[in-house]
Amino acid sequence: MNERFPLPVRRVLAIVLRHIYVLRGSPPRILEMAYWPTVQMILWGFISKFFVGHSEWVAQAAGVLIAGVLLWDVLFRANIGQAVGFMEEMWSRNLGHLFVSPLRPYEFLVGTMTMSLVRTTVGVLPAALLAIPFYDFNVFGLGWPLATFFASLMMFGWAIGVFISGILLRFGLGAESLAWAFVFAFGPISGIYYPISVLPEWLQAIALAAPPAHVFEGMRAVLFEGRVDTHHMAAAFGLNLLYLGAAAAFFLAMVTSARRRGQLLDLGE
Repeated sequence: MNERFPLPVRRVLAIVLRHIYVLRGSPPRILEMAYWPTVQMILWGFISKFFVGHSEWVAQAAGVLIAGVLLWDVLFRANIGQAVGFMEEMWSRNLGHLFVSPLRPYEFLVGTMTMSLVRTTVGVLPAALLAIPFYDFNVFGLGWPLATFFASLMMFGWAIGVFISGILLRFGLGAESLAWAFVFAFGPISGIYYPISVLPEWLQAIALAAPPAHVFEGMRAVLFEGRVDTHHMAAAFGLNLLYLGAAAAFFLAMVTSARRRGQLLDLGE
């Protein structure tokens, strides 16, 4: 440190330098600094674009935005519930103990998914109930399609959480911010608050390759038209099976790789 600076300044600069070194060694942290403003700009840009020409849209179905928020929270909490369940084992340096026990990796995944379901239900149910007296909107009025929307979003949330868990096994806790950030990349292309048709044509194809777009299109079909769009439901479940299977295969491959490298005992805070 340059000795021309007074001691207090040098100590402050030492702290700054320390965090610069941390950023240099963790590309996900650098990406995160620009990630959130970019995602918010894209999401609200499409919302603004849609409402400019469709100001009457919300009036056509009371509570459509509330339904979108509640269903999006299912996806977010399913992802976080699974990923945090894995990270808690990393934070406590317990992965090595778990994987030298008779517990199989796929059993561990089923356990964390089950806890994710519990966390999501406990988190979303009170909000859904409060929407009834506060906004006179009952999301349960969607009927049985609500169960399929919930299940589909849970499955995709699990797929993201399992994939992130594999990333954490490979790169360690330096990538833990992805557990919160990655899922929001799907926000602008999921059509939570606007139809997929608002997106540019080249982006619509990408959006429809992800299950949430089909779920929210199906939600609007129920709210606006009073019909169940079985095409979107089937597409969502088919894609979910594909992504969940691929994420599980990736996670199991990362577990095998970590075992070979003797990395399981080194993961932790």
